[in-house]
Amino acid sequence: MLTIRFDKLAIAPGDRVLDVGAGFGRHVFECARRGADVVALDYAEDEVVQTRATLGAMVDTGEIDLERFKGVLRGDATRLPFADSSFDAVITSEVLEHIQDDVAAIAEMVRVLRPGGMFAATVPAWLPEKINWMLSDEYHAPKSAGGHVRIYSATELKAKLVAAGLEPLGRHRAHALHSPYWWLKCAVGPHNDDHPLVARYRQFLEWDIVSQPRSTRLAERVLSPAIGKSIVLYGRKPAVVAVDMLAADTPERRAS
Repeated sequence: MLTIRFDKLAIAPGDRVLDVGAGFGRHVFECARRGADVVALDYAEDEVVQTRATLGAMVDTGEIDLERFKGVLRGDATRLPFADSSFDAVITSEVLEHIQDDVAAIAEMVRVLRPGGMFAATVPAWLPEKINWMLSDEYHAPKSAGGHVRIYSATELKAKLVAAGLEPLGRHRAHALHSPYWWLKCAVGPHNDDHPLVARYRQFLEWDIVSQPRSTRLAERVLSPAIGKSIVLYGRKPAVVAVDMLAADTPERRAS
């Protein structure tokens, strides 16, 4: 299940892509399928191990080329272990809402993105997330380890991306059918996965992801602008200006 629209990132074979907070690697796998050289980073050790295993299995079955698999590592989004301008694209999905210093994390992601490179970030949308918080204290920090520490508005996230130096390139909502699932989970307890209603809805979502029937695709398109669980913002790091004309036109230069 992909949240990011890859046609908006224009990822080409051989592009270097970093997924910050890759989780179990769903977006990394798609980047690799498109021929990108992928690096996945996550803070959770178990997810790093699982992503490595899945990528290895995909290499073994021929789904992706071994050359595309550049690394899966554990790391801190606020202190990325990469040089400036190392990647052609950086993505981060459902991560920033977990990070106390999200401004530092965004700055780091922009730092390692090359000039002209593409950026995509997804976070829980304001209204579905607000309902989750109202239904369950356990859902969010500080009571749950790794919980959500803020509720973003689209305006706030866009402002933080612009402040970090990105040019905004649009946004959209996604996963409308997942919002009721999380409202249900929060109502019965976010860790109560065995509740009959939760289990039944999860089976429906799993069927939908695999089957992708026309009816639910239409429902997603109609409902996502209103209740889509995630909001996705895209941006570009401005290309470096080759010559600063104001700096060049100095009295000393005119006198030379």
